[in-house]
Amino acid sequence: MANEAHPCPCDIGHRLEYGGMGQEVQVEHIKAYVTKPPFHTDKAVIVIQDIFGWQLPNTRYMADLIAGNGYTTIVPDFFVGQEPWHPSGDWSTFPEWLKTRDARKIDKELDAVLTYLQRQCGARRVGVVGFCWGGVAAHHVMMTYPGLRAGVSVYGIVKDSEDVHSLKNPTLFIFAENDAVIPLEQVSLLTQKLKKHCKVEYQIKTFSGQTHGFVHRKREDCSAEDKPYIDEARRNLLEWLHKYV
Repeated sequence: MANEAHPCPCDIGHRLEYGGMGQEVQVEHIKAYVTKPPFHTDKAVIVIQDIFGWQLPNTRYMADLIAGNGYTTIVPDFFVGQEPWHPSGDWSTFPEWLKTRDARKIDKELDAVLTYLQRQCGARRVGVVGFCWGGVAAHHVMMTYPGLRAGVSVYGIVKDSEDVHSLKNPTLFIFAENDAVIPLEQVSLLTQKLKKHCKVEYQIKTFSGQTHGFVHRKREDCSAEDKPYIDEARRNLLEWLHKYV
């Protein structure tokens, strides 16, 4: 995701060589990647992609990680067949590319996914986790779908929407201290608005020394300095889901 001052931020980081434990399915007009836990559950988590699309192995790895902790997970193609951003793309064209992929205009797809989870997976309690572009989408969903249990927005930009505080569900926000996409001033603004206006549980965590994408686009073994932060952020994500979903 990019802010107005920095339109070319998203380094894909470490693209995992990961095949996945789930399967691809058709959900009405979109495709999706679904992973089920080793036991029956009525809990599910919708995992929302970053700009690199629903097939990015890193995002599927995170979905499988969540599934292994007791949730049916689904990674829908919220770009609805449109091409994801390519790491070698011309960043000068990124703003135009992004206009056709509005993270706040996903309700039709979300409704289809919720119907699928309820009818095909027996889901009764559903949460949402989103990364980067998906973090914006998760934030949007937490303000518009009161029936969902909880959400986690992982480095989703907050500057380009005035209403960032009308949360209807408990929401965890994860940010990186050295994020070229999301300056700490934006995080401070979000904190102030939530503190003043928000009426549900929320938490904002900023991880020292980390950069955009650290939760899902860095390998755990990338460096001894980063690993504790990656592990903690993923643990916090799971703890939030366990507490509220």
